[in-house]
Amino acid sequence: MFVSSDQLRCDFSEAMSLMYQQEVPLYGSLLQLVAGINNDVLTTRSDIKNQRLHTSNLERLSTERHGAIRLGKASELVLIRRLFAVMGMYPVGYYDLSVAGIPVHSTAFRPLSASALSANPFRVFTSLLRLELIEDQKLRQEIDAILATRTIFSPQLLSLLETIESAKGVLPEQKEQLITQAIDVFRWHHQANVDLLLYEQLHNTHRLIADVVSFKGPHINHLTPSTLDIDSVQQAMLNNGIAPKAVVEGPPKRRCPILLRQTSFKALQETVQFPCASGWQQGSHTARFGEIEQRGIALTSKGQQYYDQLLAQVREYITPNADGSNAQQYMSVLERVFLAFPDTYTELRAKELAYFHYSICVDVNHKVVGKAMSLEQLIDSQLVRFDPIIYEDFLPVSAAGIFQSNLGNNTPAALLNSGNQTAFEVALQAGVADVFTLYSAQQQDSIDHCLAFFNT
Repeated sequence: MFVSSDQLRCDFSEAMSLMYQQEVPLYGSLLQLVAGINNDVLTTRSDIKNQRLHTSNLERLSTERHGAIRLGKASELVLIRRLFAVMGMYPVGYYDLSVAGIPVHSTAFRPLSASALSANPFRVFTSLLRLELIEDQKLRQEIDAILATRTIFSPQLLSLLETIESAKGVLPEQKEQLITQAIDVFRWHHQANVDLLLYEQLHNTHRLIADVVSFKGPHINHLTPSTLDIDSVQQAMLNNGIAPKAVVEGPPKRRCPILLRQTSFKALQETVQFPCASGWQQGSHTARFGEIEQRGIALTSKGQQYYDQLLAQVREYITPNADGSNAQQYMSVLERVFLAFPDTYTELRAKELAYFHYSICVDVNHKVVGKAMSLEQLIDSQLVRFDPIIYEDFLPVSAAGIFQSNLGNNTPAALLNSGNQTAFEVALQAGVADVFTLYSAQQQDSIDHCLAFFNT
């Protein structure tokens, strides 16, 4: 009897959270703060609680996390893909961060089905360094040589993974070893694998390059709990002496939250030992930080295009400075421009701007006798209700904003090259799932269930 991928994902994400609390104690404080605010919202907002109940997404809130890692080479990306597949996590979406001056492209490994997401929606935003965006050819060759000698999986983990793949499942007696070995991949390393002089050269080229290349593995650089009220969390962080970034990334505060809003506390400056002729030389590195997110409704392709259009209008007026010096002005423009985006679920549904989960109303315990009814007739008759489908993915501009605020203010504004999904998928040795296809299928499944109940 194999351990289910849902159970493996639950156990792995819990182990990851415990490890990160030990390494970054402030993350533990953040979890307590977020849990308190979520409890307050569920106590005072019955509409939000009911939405979660009707979409089977209430219990997942306390364990919901996403993490982020950065990889240096294609073979590492393939290993990570294989490991996460065992836990029921697959590559979804392609993200080009080079447009924001960050030399990586990314995907998110996450569960695909509604039932798997309800069991545990753990996601890992995974970035791959793009060497072709580094202009210094000599440095590029040096980075390539360093990464060529790096192995991020232990021999034990690689052997265990091959055994699991051959058997097509994880036996109960293999679970603990798998999770322990996997967690070790993402631990922080206090000893660098480059000397201080090369580290500084990498750092001066781009801080993220230094973070990817200078260490033995892809340390998790943040874990993100999910909140139902990110504005309250932002204020609570200030009240508790935790300095958040000045601007909450993503759309403005709304009655009906859309997509994803994120904030974070600044990255830690950590002591690092760099190899030298006499042994080790002390220095420091800034990488790991705390992040919080609030997830709203998933937008359709039409809705996403409208969101992007409005965001482009905002950025024609103003872009947020990394130091937060124009935060108030930016938020004012953002809120004003986004007044145009519908802010009721009824209008979002009527204009096909967002995805919804349809379910049979709780007080309906019998089928309607008579002719078949359409979905709209069932809704009008209060036999079926609709609730928002949670957005499970990421926004490139928001991800870049979080990265930049923790990389410092000297990040380049943009790189000349654009995204290359084909190259990413070649490195991954697999395709990435289309987010709109997944949400559309999730919505259609719920519609089919309701129609079958009443019309068959």
